[in-house]
Parts: sequence; C-alpha cells; structure tokens
Amino acid sequence: MTIKGLQKTTLLDYPEKLACTIFTAGCNFRCPFCHNASLVLRAGEVEEIPEKDLLSYLEKRGGLLDGVCITGGEPLLNPDIEELIVKIRSYGLLVKLDTNGAFPDRLESLLDKGLIDYVAMDVKNSDGKYGETVGLGESFDISAVNRSIDIIMKKAPDYEFRTTVVRELHDLEDLLSIAKKLKDAKKYFLQKYVDSGDVLACGYSAYEDAEMLSLYDAVREVLPVTILRGV
Repeated sequence: MTIKGLQKTTLLDYPEKLACTIFTAGCNFRCPFCHNASLVLRAGEVEEIPEKDLLSYLEKRGGLLDGVCITGGEPLLNPDIEELIVKIRSYGLLVKLDTNGAFPDRLESLLDKGLIDYVAMDVKNSDGKYGETVGLGESFDISAVNRSIDIIMKKAPDYEFRTTVVRELHDLEDLLSIAKKLKDAKKYFLQKYVDSGDVLACGYSAYEDAEMLSLYDAVREVLPVTILRGV
C-alpha cells in the first residue's frame, strides 16, 4: 500500500471523532478542480511514508485517536487496501473511507466484511455533466457511480455524500438533480470550492457566500438533510 501523506490529528475529517488522515496516491478521475493534484498527477515526486511508520504511529497513539480517515487520490485504486484496513482496525480504531464511487465491487466487499465504519462519497455533478466534471468526457459511464450510491445507502454503517460546488461547473439545476437522486440519503453536504494552490487546472472559482446560501436553501427544499460546508 502506497501512502503519500499523513495528517497526524484532525477534528474535521471524521465527524465527531478525533482521527488521523492518510493520503493514498493515484486517481482514475481527472477533476480539474481537484485540490490534491500532486497526488493525482505527480505522485512519484511526493515522498512515500512507509506503512511500518504509520502502524508505529497508530500503536503509540491508538489510545488517543478514535479513527483513521483514508483519502486520496482514490483509495480504492489500491488492491491491497483491505490488508491495510485490517491492520488499522487491529488497534481498535474506526475507519472512514473517502471515495469517488468508481469501484463499487471493492467498496461493497469492504462493507460486507465490516471493515468500514463511515463512507464519504463525492457526487461530482448531475448525470449529464458527470464526464465533464471528472475530466473524462461525455462518454463517461456513470453506472458504477450510481451503484456505489445504492450500496452505501444500503450497507454503510454511517455515511455522507458531498458535492464541491464550482461556479464554472455547477448551477442550481445540477444541484437539484443530484438532490433528487439522493432523496433517501441521510446526509448530503454542499461544499464551497476552495483553490488549494494544488489544483489540476486553473480558471475555476467559488460562488460567493450569499450565492451558496441561496443554492443551499433551494436544494434543502428537495433534500432536507442537506448541510452547507465551508460558508
């Protein structure tokens, strides 16, 4: 398992838990607004953290942390992710997985084995704009993403869906379409886009706070569990 980053403590990445976050390299999507471009495009230039160093840290801090967040890139690209999760759980820690939903079989297997406690899935856009938003063009097949949504709602112990709202890619109609798709979800976050300085492409921007509040109010009419993040 290739680990390319470790945030030793966070109160933000795992809701209501004190956790650490590990970053994996590589992604099958090319979302132009991605805030971890170095992990997607230039992973070879990022120093690798040996798995033994991560496990040593967890052994020392296991009594203080509640869980571990696994993010990326796309963690489910890694065929040996199950082995790492089993090792993490051996320290009595919860596991939160961030995913883009492109690998439903691997996701379902981890959930069926009881290895994931919380799933956060990015729902990138409405169906018609999905290929553009993930940087793969109009021929993108959204069926795997839709299957992952269904699996998460049926099998995840806890979960959230989230959309990073980008002015150049999302309008109200898109967000309402997503809300209708997620009508049975327990949590849906609208996240304000932030340019991290490490994005795949320039030229993307955020809505103003007042605009985000307006979008949020409209979406919440369709999906009352919607929550606004970053405003």
